[in-house]
Amino acid sequence: MKALPFLFLLIPVFYSQGFRQEAEPASKVEWLGATTHDFGDVQRHQPVRHDFHFRNLSGAPIIIDNVRTSCGCTVPDWDKAAVPPDSTGIISVEYDARDPGYFLKKVKVYFHGQRRAEVLYVEGDVVGN
Repeated sequence: MKALPFLFLLIPVFYSQGFRQEAEPASKVEWLGATTHDFGDVQRHQPVRHDFHFRNLSGAPIIIDNVRTSCGCTVPDWDKAAVPPDSTGIISVEYDARDPGYFLKKVKVYFHGQRRAEVLYVEGDVVGN
């Protein structure tokens, strides 16, 4: 009978174990280079482009579902075909240098079956008239 109150104290502990969130799985890709690219000084009205390369680390082909940028001045381009295991893919990012001054733009890459986006950045300084 003395053990009964102790058991009631353990019920919430066992019950809460079912509500633990599973850890986010590791990334399905490895970036083959830096995830931030610095264009340096960019001439105004001269678009610049950089290619980000990645390798598929998963055991199955992966597809890029979507690529979102932080503004309309940054345009992504990617191959819509699946990237086979241990193969490489490319995401191109073009920045339209209209406004003078420093810029830092975020690019979010969503791979199929991976909840968390991979984040890339492009930065630089637009100079000239």
